[in-house]
Amino acid sequence: MLDLCDQYMKRIRRHVSIDTIEIEARAPRTLLARIQRETRGAHVVALDAGGRTLTSGAFARHLDALMSHHGSLAFLVGGAEGFPSGIDALVSERLSLSPMTLPHRLARVLLLEQIYRATTILHNEPYHR
Repeated sequence: MLDLCDQYMKRIRRHVSIDTIEIEARAPRTLLARIQRETRGAHVVALDAGGRTLTSGAFARHLDALMSHHGSLAFLVGGAEGFPSGIDALVSERLSLSPMTLPHRLARVLLLEQIYRATTILHNEPYHR
């Protein structure tokens, strides 16, 4: 799956700057502190099965609006245990990739694919058709 993530990252970079940061910590406080440090100044979107659902077109328009209004965006994908309590203080919004629970590595691939799809929609490229 990492190869697939790398492929989407390369494709996305043709249009926008993107990076992935994997944060691991055993203690919830340490995890929250690291997330806060890494996302400082960003509009933070947590991926959550209970979050708002968008079509690919709506996601593209939403991403465009967010990129226009914020210096940077950060998408959080929870690990096997989900998000630690206290994460709500750091999160600006919650979006859902699916109402089903997904393994975090698969969620990362789906997110990157949807970001790539959104960039092709916004640049009127044929991938999304």
